[in-house]
Amino acid sequence: MAADDVAAKVRHFDNWYAAIESPRRDEIVQRHLGLPAGMLSGSLLPWEGIAEVVELLRLPVPATLLDLACGRGGYGLEVAARTGASLIGVDFSVEALRQADHSADSLGRDARFVVADIAATGLPPASVDGVMCIDAVHIASEPADVFGEVRRVLRPGGRAVVSNWEARDRDNDALPEWLRLVDCAAWFAGAGFIDIAVLERPVWEQRERALWAEAAILDSAGDDAVASLRDEAIEVMPYVAFTRRVLASATAPPHQVAH
Repeated sequence: MAADDVAAKVRHFDNWYAAIESPRRDEIVQRHLGLPAGMLSGSLLPWEGIAEVVELLRLPVPATLLDLACGRGGYGLEVAARTGASLIGVDFSVEALRQADHSADSLGRDARFVVADIAATGLPPASVDGVMCIDAVHIASEPADVFGEVRRVLRPGGRAVVSNWEARDRDNDALPEWLRLVDCAAWFAGAGFIDIAVLERPVWEQRERALWAEAAILDSAGDDAVASLRDEAIEVMPYVAFTRRVLASATAPPHQVAH
């Protein structure tokens, strides 16, 4: 991706994260996802999904956890709190990381947040025990490069967990192109991972559909964040029935040099 395109994408997400900072928006999203008050998220992983991420990561004690595209930091902070892991959050949005830092301070939790591209984190090879990426890998211009970076920074035997949406039929041209291209199993395999599993999560889909149904008819009452949530709901509702919610995981091969 050209430098100008990258800069434009960063500006877009800086503006988006600034625009969604609203107690009313957070309450609506937290209620539908079952998240506790004060847990900031720009993604759509429900509360019960966090336990699944923890289980699939199989982090040792002690451990270093990398949260790629960490956004406002809520999910990574919660997983780190449950596992005792040291948390590194990476995102290219300075605004997202500002909110993540504030959230960590408010919760009294230690974390290191780094401004970087998720396909080029700058972290040393084989330096983390687990990697999570919640609802974000499709944002990268080359998602396969992100999986290569995950393989590079994971220690041998380390685990990676990714949540996203996939098309039920990738030939359905009514779907956005980015969605038709999402293939977590293929991306993990291409990066040389083993023990690859992709689990469909229909209960998450039900939660999201209820969120979108409420959001699509909201009166924003002058709240730009609520208006943004409403607009997003109107945009995605025509194709949610043609997608499946997935939780994918894999293991970095033991005793092999990372790509």
